[in-house]
Amino acid sequence: MRSVCVFCGSGFGKRQAYTDAAAELGRLFASAGVRLVYGGSHAGLMGVVADACLAARGEVVGVIPRSMVEREIAHLGLTELRIVGSMHKRKALMAELSDGFIAMPGGFGTFDELFEILTWRQIGIHNKPIGLLNVEGYFDPLLALADHAVDEGFLRAGHRSGLIVETHSARLMALVAGMPA
Repeated sequence: MRSVCVFCGSGFGKRQAYTDAAAELGRLFASAGVRLVYGGSHAGLMGVVADACLAARGEVVGVIPRSMVEREIAHLGLTELRIVGSMHKRKALMAELSDGFIAMPGGFGTFDELFEILTWRQIGIHNKPIGLLNVEGYFDPLLALADHAVDEGFLRAGHRSGLIVETHSARLMALVAGMPA
C-alpha cells in the first residue's frame, strides 16, 4: 500500500494520549514507507501526525481548501501541499490519493470525512480499507451507535464489520496497510 489518508482533529483534545497516538502513527507511516495523506493543517493532531512523519523522513501530502490557507493554518513544511477550492474537493482528492483510511479522534470535520468515506464504500465508489484508531475508547459511543443501527435494520452487519477498529497504532496500520503486525 503506497498511501493512507488520516482524518483527525485540528485540536489536541483533553488527553495526552491523543497527541502521543498521532505522533506514533506519523512515525509508523515513515518507517513503513507509506505516504501520509491528510488535511494539510499544522493545527492540533493534524500537525502532530504530519510533523512526526516528516521528522522520521516520511512523505506527507496535505490537501487543504484555499479558505484555510488564507486563514494561515496550512502546514507549509510538507512534502507536497495541494490547495483546492472547497471541502468537497478536498475530500475527493484525499480519497483519490489514498489506498486506505484511518480516523483518529476529532470533531465534526473528522466525523464528516469518516462518514463520507464509509458511505462511498457502502455504495461501491471504492473498496479501500477504513480503520478507527480508538484511542482511550474515544470512538466507543460511535461504535455503539453503529451497532444500534445494525440492530434496528438501518445498517447492514457487513458494512459495520468492514470498519477496522484497533486501539494500537501499529496493529491498525498493519491491518489497514496489509502489512505484518
